[in-house]
Amino acid sequence: MIAAGVETGFTVDVGALGTVPATAYAAADPTGITFLFAPGAGAPRTHPFMVGMSRLLAARGVDVVTFDFLYATAGRRMPDPAGKLEAAYSAMIGAVRARSPLDALFVGGKSMGGRIASQVVAAMSTPTSAIRGLIFLGYPLSPPGKATSTPKGRPPRAVPERFRHLLGLSLPMFFAQGERDPFGGERELAPLVARLRMRSVLHVVEHGDHSLHVPRRFGVDAEIHAAVADAIVAFCNKAGRRR
Repeated sequence: MIAAGVETGFTVDVGALGTVPATAYAAADPTGITFLFAPGAGAPRTHPFMVGMSRLLAARGVDVVTFDFLYATAGRRMPDPAGKLEAAYSAMIGAVRARSPLDALFVGGKSMGGRIASQVVAAMSTPTSAIRGLIFLGYPLSPPGKATSTPKGRPPRAVPERFRHLLGLSLPMFFAQGERDPFGGERELAPLVARLRMRSVLHVVEHGDHSLHVPRRFGVDAEIHAAVADAIVAFCNKAGRRR
């Protein structure tokens, strides 16, 4: 176990593909919840958003583990093929479960990191009781400019490819989404979240973009991110603490 408030670095073996670096953020007052938090395509685990959100959650009782994908570790900008991304995430799930075997585990990430987490879970042959839910911060529903807008509250005419696998999952999900996210905002995402099998949450950041940033005239990012952290903790508490 890691002492409360300590941030610890370690590495995880991804077999023949190599190793990835990770950082564990120990909760100040542990509640038996761990969140495996992957970064998006364009930023490493040391990005201020990743570090800031991890610290906010740790201060609220959630142990957080972040990591870099293989391509970022190698200093490349272009993300790896899906298979390599999923291999790294799968290795991290195994490592986190070994470190905290009794904790309720939530998996997800920022943008691409969250999508890869969901693909890994969807590909599992048998659901694992250790994973209690998925957490997405800026889910990349569709590439910018390709999102299909629908009237608010009405089901979309077609489910985007990046969302279809979520419909078959029997896990609660949390989405923190900017209202004006070019990858899919509230109008595109809300009808889809309503179709999920398990009770899920859509936390909309008004005027927010893909990074949950809002123009200064509409608010302060630090306060908005703190509200997102509060919402994540509330979701985790409802989805299941340590049993």
